Amino acid sequence: MPRNDGVFFTSSSFRIPSSDRSLSQTLASHLSRARHSASQLIHSLRNLSNFLKNHPTAASTHSAFGIHSLIRGSPLLCFASLSLTAPNDNISKSPMLCSASLSLSQPSSPDSAQSGLEVTQKGQSTTAGRNDEERVLISEVLVRNKDGEELERKDLEMEALTALKACRANSALTVREVQEDVHRIIDSGYFSSCMPVAVDTRDGIRLVFQVEPNQEFHGLVCEGANVLPSKFLEDAFRDAHGKVVNLKRLDEVINSINGWYMERGLFGLVSGVDIFSGGIIKLQVAEAEVNNISIRFLDRKTGEPTKGKTKPETILRQLTTKKGQVYSMLQGKRDVDTVSTMGLMADVSIIPQPAGDAGKVDLIMNVVERPSGGFSAGGGISSGITSGPLSGLIGSFAYSHRNLFGRNQKLNISLERGQIDSIFRINYTDPWIEGDDKRTSRTIIVQNSRTPGTLVHGNQHDNSSLSIGRVTAGIEFSRPLRPKWSGTAGLIFQHAGARDDKGNPIIKDFYGSPLTASGKPYDDMLVAKFESVYTGSGDQGSSMFAFNMEQGLPIMPEWLFFNRVNARARKGVEIGPTRLLLSLSGGHVVGNFSPHEAFAIGGTNSVRGYEEGAVGSGRSYVVGSSEVSFPMLGPVEGVIFADYGHDLWSGPNVPGDPAGARYKPGSGYGYGFGIRVDSPLGPLRLEYAFNDKHAKRFHFGVGHRN
Repeated sequence: MPRNDGVFFTSSSFRIPSSDRSLSQTLASHLSRARHSASQLIHSLRNLSNFLKNHPTAASTHSAFGIHSLIRGSPLLCFASLSLTAPNDNISKSPMLCSASLSLSQPSSPDSAQSGLEVTQKGQSTTAGRNDEERVLISEVLVRNKDGEELERKDLEMEALTALKACRANSALTVREVQEDVHRIIDSGYFSSCMPVAVDTRDGIRLVFQVEPNQEFHGLVCEGANVLPSKFLEDAFRDAHGKVVNLKRLDEVINSINGWYMERGLFGLVSGVDIFSGGIIKLQVAEAEVNNISIRFLDRKTGEPTKGKTKPETILRQLTTKKGQVYSMLQGKRDVDTVSTMGLMADVSIIPQPAGDAGKVDLIMNVVERPSGGFSAGGGISSGITSGPLSGLIGSFAYSHRNLFGRNQKLNISLERGQIDSIFRINYTDPWIEGDDKRTSRTIIVQNSRTPGTLVHGNQHDNSSLSIGRVTAGIEFSRPLRPKWSGTAGLIFQHAGARDDKGNPIIKDFYGSPLTASGKPYDDMLVAKFESVYTGSGDQGSSMFAFNMEQGLPIMPEWLFFNRVNARARKGVEIGPTRLLLSLSGGHVVGNFSPHEAFAIGGTNSVRGYEEGAVGSGRSYVVGSSEVSFPMLGPVEGVIFADYGHDLWSGPNVPGDPAGARYKPGSGYGYGFGIRVDSPLGPLRLEYAFNDKHAKRFHFGVGHRN
């Protein structure tokens, strides 16, 4: 294949395309005149017949010398033409749309010319519609160039002949049929004009289609295409180099270019097409660039513009759409979703408007702010409580502010209190550190908590309770790593120990198993944390993978030194109206760690059918789960599930072997069914499960499983 050295590309501003309406109106006017003029062809031929009957001398002359001797001064008795041309100012909208005109030439004889004109005038006023259906016998059909000579390229002649449908030798034709075949020749795309000429010969009437082929393609100039890949244009025109320009194919290329912009939601289209001498095609592309982006705050009640509390730059930095870019509706939708996920706005929308500069748009983002925060109260259920109908209930009281200083910084102070559980937490988050271009967030945590120790150590033999107290302080940094991936790194200090039901520190449980790694009432540790998370669409049924690693740093001699890794994976598959959800999690810890930090297996978020932590407590673990959910009625859906968990025979390696002292099996499975109901707090889950020990158990939870 020869190289396309003539194909080159440039880029510049664009011009607005002309109106489709004026183009169609012009074409309709020309075609209307064409129909009237074409009917004159029929009248002229009939007038010739009458002329010969009324002039015997002419008739005898015709008998002796032929009809051409009658019109020696003019080579044609009559001349009818239908010319279809494509003006440059309209080809940009559709290369296949052409203007049309018909002209009628009369013989040079004054008498015959006058007679012909009289028939034409009468035909235009009384018989034009009827003559559309009158037929004239055609003895021969030819294709010639505009000078009446044979075409140099026989393949183009065959293209024109192939396009004909009605016009055949020895056929009787109407004006309408000739006109339709002219359109078919033009519609083939290879010709810029087509003129039907009727010639009366001694063998009959010869119909000649005088065509003007398009130029050969030798180069391309594309202006204004700033985002359209050059390779896209090169591929579109590669096979056309050196060949006659086909307007039909050119129209397909223009549609493909417009389709490329449409598929990507970009404001762009081909606004002009010109074909210059030498076979150079010029494409003018219009791309709407973003001129300015502004934020407009609207009142929640009236919808009128108002003053907002959020700083505009806090919103603008969330947008991926920037000034000077070609506006993309898809990118704008993602920006709306991003601003909505900030949690500050009740409603977000983008309105593009024409800018003062031609070819540019201004974007106005309308936002309705939510209340910035306040006090709240609520409740929940602890999954670590295994006995007592009300012992797992937790009450909560919180103060939150989600837009400190108008920069989307969040402050949460909360207190949760139950019969055994209690958590006091102060959490400050800056979702985007000022001056950082990587969208890094910072979170500072201070927490004092008391949670049940039954997950690992179970209830005491004398029915006394055991709880784990922790004081935690730390800082974490998070940022997007790549699309759908995020990373978190942090440094956390923890001071933790066990207490009895009276709140007194203890170092051993009822079975004599140690409750701390150091042998002291409390263990201290400084933990470096790293976590990477992949999420698909963000829906609970989508794919997810999370990897977490914690490293204990023995800065002080008595601080714990250990390494813990944990991984979770989830995959959802839609099967008709049902959804299959598969999940797998596992982990391992090495080094010196507190026994209450062992991996606990069993319970609502692990192996259902067992109490919390009743399957095992080990240095390692693996838990697999499968669920099939299906819609039932409105927000209610049913679920069938099966779970399996194993401590990988690592239970005895936990200091004091708390699992062995309580005869935990180390492995087990459960299965069952349940229902789920959507609620403002998240899915409410009620499940009934059976385990491999033939025990039955109800499980109730709020939110998705871990």
